[in-house]
Amino acid sequence: MAVVKARKSDIDLLARLLRAEAEGEGDLGMLLVGNVGINRIRANCSDFKGLRSIPDMVYQPHAFEAVQKGYFYQKPRESERRLARKVVNGERYWPAKFSLWYFKPEGNCPSTWYNQPFVSRYKLHCFYEPTGEECANVYNTY
Repeated sequence: MAVVKARKSDIDLLARLLRAEAEGEGDLGMLLVGNVGINRIRANCSDFKGLRSIPDMVYQPHAFEAVQKGYFYQKPRESERRLARKVVNGERYWPAKFSLWYFKPEGNCPSTWYNQPFVSRYKLHCFYEPTGEECANVYNTY
């Protein structure tokens, strides 16, 4: 059962984001990006207040480098749609299980990002979970 509402066009949009942000990191890397996106919609906190849909999350200003720089405009493939459906249906993967932020530094992962603690690295991306009451909703189970 979906943890956020998603029409076919939303799945396609999310699939495009997964491909653009993490295609080089394989299926798990793309699933982790999807987890962060779905967490942002569900958390409704910090920089992500008011995100209610996949398009809100994807097109949030300055949120995803791929959307800003043009890698995002590739057609979704069925393999990415399958991954998008998994995260929309609530499948969570460590280290993005509760993460709201990730990024790809040139070197080592900083111990914090936007004042949030480092969880772990997967290939080139570093993942960060929220702390405190404001973002507690991200830890809710489906």
